[in-house]
Amino acid sequence: MYDVAKLAGVSVKTVSNVINGYPYIRATTRDRVLAAIDQLDYRINVSARNLRSGRTGMIALAVPELRLPYFAELADSVITAAEEAGLNVLIQQTNGDRDRELRVLSGLHRHLTDGALFSPLALGEEDREAFQADFPLVLLGERIFRSGFDHVTMRNAEGARAATEYLLSLGRRRIAVIGAHPGELMGSARLRVDGYLEAITAAGIEIDPALIAEAGLWHRSTGAAAMNRLLDSRVAIDAVFALNDALALGALHVLHERHIAVPEQIAVIGFDDIEEAQYSVPTLTSVAPGREQIARTAIELLQSRIAGGDVVPVEVLADFEIHVRESTEG
Repeated sequence: MYDVAKLAGVSVKTVSNVINGYPYIRATTRDRVLAAIDQLDYRINVSARNLRSGRTGMIALAVPELRLPYFAELADSVITAAEEAGLNVLIQQTNGDRDRELRVLSGLHRHLTDGALFSPLALGEEDREAFQADFPLVLLGERIFRSGFDHVTMRNAEGARAATEYLLSLGRRRIAVIGAHPGELMGSARLRVDGYLEAITAAGIEIDPALIAEAGLWHRSTGAAAMNRLLDSRVAIDAVFALNDALALGALHVLHERHIAVPEQIAVIGFDDIEEAQYSVPTLTSVAPGREQIARTAIELLQSRIAGGDVVPVEVLADFEIHVRESTEG
């Protein structure tokens, strides 16, 4: 920086101001400094600057599985929002493993990052004491239980109820749900099935357990397997609500293989509104859960926590909407 200042004929402080975007510098002075930087091929020593500020300029994003399109697209949205805030993102994949998730809370990579966004999958009520992290943390997802941290998530039950009500409005009455996790006390599956059941009950339709199909991991393969089981059972079906889009895409594949017309015979709706929903055949109607809002809100809250201050933890529920496509109204 001293060499740049000498070549440009300015002070070291002026060079620092130009590098950090200080606005009140004459254009001619700024141009001289930038020209000197180019001529000397000067590069900012980020490590030294971070040591002075006590910040790394990097945050962590810990998610269960990037193989699931929703988490891959969420990561993309978080990276975009972080870059706009001048932050870099370190991705951690936990695979929904309890020990890995506990390591996230232990601050294993604390020296590398200023804070973390964390979407736990395996942790439960019995792990409440583990949520004592002493670093900036914002929680994502549904497996949260008054943790004392900011929490940003989607309206799972409300979105599922709206999806089911939409199918009901089309005159569908034998609506199957794919992706249930029997015995689950918290999480997306439980909340979305609850929303489905609320809509069916409110419509005065008797709940048929045969229409609730279990699926383990929410992948295309498990959606296809669940759809095959439903069809093989001979239970009457005129619509399918898949608890995520990957499950829905697997179900669509099976319906196509069996020459069952969508939506004429069976309408299909998913949840998450991943990009692939716009390019499936037929295109997939889906609940868009506010992924961009979740990412931007989480980054804003984490920035506030990194900056310090005594702030009461908040819970933010993103807005959702149904994007109607050919799988329900072809």
